[in-house]
Amino acid sequence: MKKKKKEKNNNLKNAFKYAIRYKKYFILYFISNILLAIIGAIGPLLSARELLVLTDGYLKQLFYISIIILCVELTRNLCNCLARKYSQIFAREVLKDIQIDMANEVLKIETADLDKKSSGVFIDRLVKDTSRISDIFLQLNMSVTDVITNIGILLAIFIINKFIFVYYVIAIILIFFLEKMRIKKYNLMDKEYRHHAEKTTGLASELVRGVRDIKVLNASESFMKTTKEKITDLNQERYKMSEMMRKYSLLTNSTRDTLDFILILIAIYMISHGQITIASVVIIYMYRGRVFNLLTLASQMMEWYKDFNLSATRVFEVIDSNTFRKEKFGKKHIDNIKGDFEFKNVSFSYDKKQKVLDNISFKIKHNETVSFVGKSGAGKTTIFNLLAKMYDIDDGEILIDGINIKELDCDSIRGNLSIITQNPYIFNMSIKDNLMIVKEGLTEEEMIEACKTAMLDDFIQSLPDKYDTLVGEGGLSLSGGQRQRLAIARALVQKTKIILFDEATSALDNETQKGIQDAINNMKDDYTILIIAHRLSTVINSDKIMMVDNGKIVATGTHEELLKNNKEYKNLYDMELKKNQN
Repeated sequence: MKKKKKEKNNNLKNAFKYAIRYKKYFILYFISNILLAIIGAIGPLLSARELLVLTDGYLKQLFYISIIILCVELTRNLCNCLARKYSQIFAREVLKDIQIDMANEVLKIETADLDKKSSGVFIDRLVKDTSRISDIFLQLNMSVTDVITNIGILLAIFIINKFIFVYYVIAIILIFFLEKMRIKKYNLMDKEYRHHAEKTTGLASELVRGVRDIKVLNASESFMKTTKEKITDLNQERYKMSEMMRKYSLLTNSTRDTLDFILILIAIYMISHGQITIASVVIIYMYRGRVFNLLTLASQMMEWYKDFNLSATRVFEVIDSNTFRKEKFGKKHIDNIKGDFEFKNVSFSYDKKQKVLDNISFKIKHNETVSFVGKSGAGKTTIFNLLAKMYDIDDGEILIDGINIKELDCDSIRGNLSIITQNPYIFNMSIKDNLMIVKEGLTEEEMIEACKTAMLDDFIQSLPDKYDTLVGEGGLSLSGGQRQRLAIARALVQKTKIILFDEATSALDNETQKGIQDAINNMKDDYTILIIAHRLSTVINSDKIMMVDNGKIVATGTHEELLKNNKEYKNLYDMELKKNQN
């Protein structure tokens, strides 16, 4: 219980940090609501007085009271408009800041934690839960003034007849407990529903992104079976919530109707005994819905708070808590590194059990071109991931320019190296925007030069919209080779000192591969270049080649040295020559 209370307080505290940034709009909103509160208290009393003078036939008083009520209502409309305006601006800005902060924090989550989670976990929280947090301000704006108005009506009933006022208070307490039971049950079910929604959103995301592969694999039926199960489960949870709401609505409405009937019986008794006038009963009965609406609004506010708290917990789990581990970097900054780096007795495992790299050590000097070869799963790509600090090593040290990367800030590491992967992610933007995303202020000359080096400019110039061509999600409108060449161009515009090619030419034809190889050769002596390749023909010009096997460097040398001294390397090269001849 204490833990939950502390969590709720933290959620309010975290939300308040965003709210305080826009206190100007909140103060204006607060002033508007103060005026609405005053009007809300006065309005019902004036309306009650208007009805009384009407039933008594005092027409002159009725005229004056009606003028006052008109002025009060016009003022209410103006204040309500202003309150809505300021609350909407306030909610908009708060939503924007929370979403930006959450997106920023998602980018900081450790890769190992991201590997374990579906994208739906973060999409639902970023889009839906953040909106629910900001919506509470709009919902409160619509409800607070109504609550105050209805309290004014209750006060008017107290003035007219204290006995019926007490009856209303008892009725309100009774319905309040019914609503409290409903809200408690609803929130338990809503928590389960959101859990199912995350899974379904993640699966829907996979379906859209992987639609081509699903078709090619002829896996539509199998995938749809899983999709159908998830959607069915989600809708079943939604139906359970609706069913529960229907049952409680039936109970609450039946209770209210019964209370109305009892009110009529009480009124009949009091009129017959001269304890209340018919005019007063008419006023009280006319306002009975507003009195019970006071409770409905109060229960809604409780529901909104519960909803806010659930959404806030899910959002601030990403922003502020330790639920998702965040990447940790040092504080030392280097603007321009030379490009020397060293692995010293580095060991690493993804699952903390089976080692992918086992006490590996090597040095690479700046402006060297070094290639890593070996069987799939030997640990080559892991070396690149660790150098980019995508994962933290288990043991040993990784040094860049003699500095442990644990001491360096993020920009010193990732701002000074580029990784071109086998399956690069191309953003659903234009070709130009895909290049500008890694370098603001990119000139047209720099962009074209990079694409020419990557053997991509001729293809782009053949497109109707040229560099403004949209490439689709994941670059679906491009071929595999074109996606890799765009990724190479994207790395070239960064002009980082270290460039890592992770099977970057694997999807290219021989002619294009030769063009990329020429580009790599042109970059030699100006960049530290690391290459992972299965095609040995792409690494023969490297200054150094390292053979990796079972997480260890088993041989190092030039192409000629390895051909002469390493039987396994020679066998691999001979097999490739034979394959090319065929």
